[in-house]
Amino acid sequence: MIGIIDYGMGNLRSVENALRAIGQECVISSDLEVLGKCEKLILPGVGAFGDCMKNIVERNLNGFIKDQVAQNVPLLGICLGMQMLFEKSYEKGEHEGFGFMKGEIRRMETSLPVPEIGWNNLEWAQDHPLRGLLSPRAHAYYVHSYCAMGYDNEDLVCYSMYGDVLVPGLVVKGNVMGTQFHPEKSGEDGLKILRYFAEVFE
Repeated sequence: MIGIIDYGMGNLRSVENALRAIGQECVISSDLEVLGKCEKLILPGVGAFGDCMKNIVERNLNGFIKDQVAQNVPLLGICLGMQMLFEKSYEKGEHEGFGFMKGEIRRMETSLPVPEIGWNNLEWAQDHPLRGLLSPRAHAYYVHSYCAMGYDNEDLVCYSMYGDVLVPGLVVKGNVMGTQFHPEKSGEDGLKILRYFAEVFE
C-alpha cells in the first residue's frame, strides 16, 4: 500500500488516479496510524512552500515524515513536495524544509515567462536504472516558479533547461526521491516513473 499524504493541499486525486492506473493500491490520508502502515509514502504539493509546511506541522505530520524516512520508508515528493525535501525555501520569506537533501529553493531568474507551465525535455545528469525504462527522448510536465539550487550533484538524476536555468527535475538520495515535474501528468514516461517508485525503489 502506498500512502498519499493529505495535509490539506496538493494534487491528491490525480496522483491517486495515476497509481490506480498502474495497478497500485493506495490511500489518501492524514491519519498517522493509516500512513504508518503503508510501505511507501508520497508527498504531493501545490501552492506556496510556507503554507504547505505550516499545514504539515499543524497536522503533526512533520515529525512523522522524518521518522518514516529515518526508518527507511521510501518517500516520493512531487513538485512542491520535492521542494520540501530540501533545507529551506525563499518563497515569500524564508521557510525551513525537511532537510533530507542539501539545497535551497529559489525563484527562477530567466527571460522566459515564470512560472514555467508545460512540457520540457528530461536530460540525464547521471546513469540510473530509470534511464533504461523511459523513452529515449523523455518529456515531463512542469508547473513551477521556484526550483532547487545549491544541491549536491550526486543527488541529481534528471534535469531540464528552462531558458538558461537548469531545473533539477528528478533527485534521489537514499530512500528519498523527488520530481519537480508532475509524473502523474507526464504521460507514459510519468507513469513509468511512478511504477518504478512503487515496484523497484527502496
